[in-house]
Amino acid sequence: METAAHPSRTGMAFVTMATHERRPLFELARMADLFIGTLLHYRTQGHYKLHGYTLMPDHVHLLLTPHKMRLDQAVHLIKSGFCYRLDGGLAEIWEPGYKGYSIANLHDLNFVRDYLYQLPVRAHLTPSAELYPYSSAYRSVPVAS
Repeated sequence: METAAHPSRTGMAFVTMATHERRPLFELARMADLFIGTLLHYRTQGHYKLHGYTLMPDHVHLLLTPHKMRLDQAVHLIKSGFCYRLDGGLAEIWEPGYKGYSIANLHDLNFVRDYLYQLPVRAHLTPSAELYPYSSAYRSVPVAS
């Protein structure tokens, strides 16, 4: 289900995408690494600015600002790009749509980023956000570019 984000001055959005039937796809390191590689690939190509991400076992949270495309196009690019890298796009990986919410300012960005970094801690997947390998809180890769 797509939730229309209200336009913001920043263009930043907090996005949540769920796996098909909430399968815990990202419990597998290979799958999580492949998704992160896809995410960073499209960021490097300049399709969006990536402000943060966290992969949970059955869904993904992203903070991004699309460049020269709408939010729904950026989400589609990420989802379809991951599917293509995985198996040529044959498998049903994602639930349709996504939830997207506008980030109005730097205060909101920092609040939401802190929230998404703490999700694996709250789910007892890690003792601290910095130790969770499937989040930009852990990665030495700079997220904004």
